Amino acid sequence: MKQLVQNYKSGELTVCETPAPQLQPGGVLVRTANSLISAGTERALVEMARMSLAEKAWSRPDLVRKVLDKARTEGMLSAYKKAMLRLSTDTPLGYSSSGTVIAVGAGVQGLQAGMQVACGGIGYASHSEIVFVPKNLCVALPESLELREAAFTTVGAIAMQGVRTAGVGLSEVVAVIGLGLVGLLTVQILKSCGCQVVGMDPDSERCKMACELGADAASSDGHELIDACLRLSGGLGADAVLITAATSASGPLELAAELARDRARVVVVGQVGMAVPRKPYYEKELSLLMSRSYGPGRYDRSYEERGVDYPAGYVRWTENRNMEALVKLMAERKLDVRPLITHEFPLDRALDAYNMILSGKERYLGVLLTYEAATSAESPVVELAQHRDVAALPRGVTDKEIGIGLIGAGSFCTGVILPALSAQPNISLRGVCSQRGLSARSVGDRWKFGYCTSDSDSILNDKSIHAVVISTRPDSHAQLVCAALEAGKHVFVEKPLAVSLEQLRQVRRIASTHPSRVLMVGFNRRFSPYVREAKKFFERRSGPLMATYRINSGYLPPADWQHDPEQGGGRIVGECGHFLDTLCYLTGGVPAEVFASSISGEGKRSDASENAALTVRFTDGSVGVVVYTTQGSPAFSKERIEVFADGSVAVIDDFRQIELIRDGKRKKRKDWLKQDKGHAAEIEAFLQAVRAGTSPVKPDDYFQTTLCTLLAVESMASGQPQQVSANILEESLVELSECCK
Repeated sequence: MKQLVQNYKSGELTVCETPAPQLQPGGVLVRTANSLISAGTERALVEMARMSLAEKAWSRPDLVRKVLDKARTEGMLSAYKKAMLRLSTDTPLGYSSSGTVIAVGAGVQGLQAGMQVACGGIGYASHSEIVFVPKNLCVALPESLELREAAFTTVGAIAMQGVRTAGVGLSEVVAVIGLGLVGLLTVQILKSCGCQVVGMDPDSERCKMACELGADAASSDGHELIDACLRLSGGLGADAVLITAATSASGPLELAAELARDRARVVVVGQVGMAVPRKPYYEKELSLLMSRSYGPGRYDRSYEERGVDYPAGYVRWTENRNMEALVKLMAERKLDVRPLITHEFPLDRALDAYNMILSGKERYLGVLLTYEAATSAESPVVELAQHRDVAALPRGVTDKEIGIGLIGAGSFCTGVILPALSAQPNISLRGVCSQRGLSARSVGDRWKFGYCTSDSDSILNDKSIHAVVISTRPDSHAQLVCAALEAGKHVFVEKPLAVSLEQLRQVRRIASTHPSRVLMVGFNRRFSPYVREAKKFFERRSGPLMATYRINSGYLPPADWQHDPEQGGGRIVGECGHFLDTLCYLTGGVPAEVFASSISGEGKRSDASENAALTVRFTDGSVGVVVYTTQGSPAFSKERIEVFADGSVAVIDDFRQIELIRDGKRKKRKDWLKQDKGHAAEIEAFLQAVRAGTSPVKPDDYFQTTLCTLLAVESMASGQPQQVSANILEESLVELSECCK
């Protein structure tokens, strides 16, 4: 299928072939008929992308600070590479579209194949022939509404949420500053509410259109607008002012204060400068409100991605219900978007549409992209013709070449795994898969894969692929590992191996039936040269080790998917396997008992699930303590390992520095440019294992380490230490299984 994408580093826009997205539970696949270019928002995105690197840095000082923090802890070279990777990402454009449902996922009610719908959401309702949309971002259309009109639904919902935030009532005087697309939609919605409406825009033609659409007055002159407000309100001024302009200046806020009556409401809908003039806002006791996009639910992953709705008794107007109300207004002709449609371009000519918008040489308002009708779903596989013919490659594992398939194409994969893979000799990157398709295409082009796909079965069924690298979200790891092993593939999977005891048991059972297949988990720290040097330093010790591993991890908002016990496993299960595996490697033992305790109390960053100490007793008598916290500063070092035994000490700081102390002598070295957490050595070890047929890490070590993280969560809940026994992987412990899910 065809999709419009933008490279954020170069600003280049292209219409390219990408794999059709896969149907997922909780959403629908939609064949797009029309999508609306939100000129203000998308123009800003395109202009930002076309800035030089220095201009981007100047406009986003917050991101520059993050890069500098990373440079202090990870080294300048590592920080630079990560920043350039993010800039090189291909991103979709568009968030308001309409089309016909072609498939419905599990758990979706009220929508069925063949229905015409309006779709919303950045990353979902993009300028693409086929889109996957979660159910809360999709509404059915009445038969009387044309699809080209329905493409305005999401942008119209932004205007509607602004009106709701203003809390206007019958006969109130409302001023709208900025008569672009959102502003003109706002004018009509206000009139349908029985308000008296005045509008302001520097463009006199837009003022004229506002009056044609029902505004009581509109002007390009601020003084005329003030006079109109006073006339309509009997000398009081506007009851509410909605700012729908797009400008970096704060002029709209200043004008709003002049238009408003005492104790009026000023609502910011558009992106404007926020230098609030204190004197008029103070003297009139004005309320300054922000309208959040298209309603409650926006930026809430549970609502948008998982379809968890808000009860209407508590949240009457959500994103979805605003979209439904907007569709109803259009169907009843109380809101007419047809006069706003100034241009229509087929998707193949999308670049012409953006060039017109960016040049500013031609008047425009509603710019629609149109899509050709089709009768069947597009293929989930796109051959990358500029690369080698995959079918012609040898099918067996040889000393010359290993066929690699990649499932998951996120930032970690592209920034860490692929550079490590591409540096290895005698491999062939055959196929890359991501559910939405676009990232697979982007990665496929950049790293010279043979094809890209949105269907993991295409990778698993490809006989020219010998080894599969899995880098998806954690909830899918266990299922994909089992499927890959049963398909006869060697497997490298990023951590964690599983997010529940039930999943871990399943992987262990499948792995035991395929002993000839290599299974490695991405616990890379044991392959770091710093950790290996520490291991060698203590190889002749006479007794057990005492070790601490402190992680000053970054804070994540509560809604982040990594906190979700089902999707991300939570941060203890999702991340602490790394640190436990490192301690296992250093001690040479396996976990025998774990006791975990977390902080308690209130505070922005006091979530117990990500601030905990894990004390682990190992089979060789060693004891390790993992301190995982998000309470610290990102400017401080992230990871520090201290190991004590036989009067000797080894200290590793952020995998850039190691200090070894023995008999009063100190040995210290530091890499000032970059970290080495062992990723490259780990990938090299995996490929060597594929050729040799044996893994450098016993599979049971992975199972025991993962089990230890699951039991740590149980320990935090119960307050009791937990025995880490392989028998747990065999027994049916229902209580523990339910707790760890």
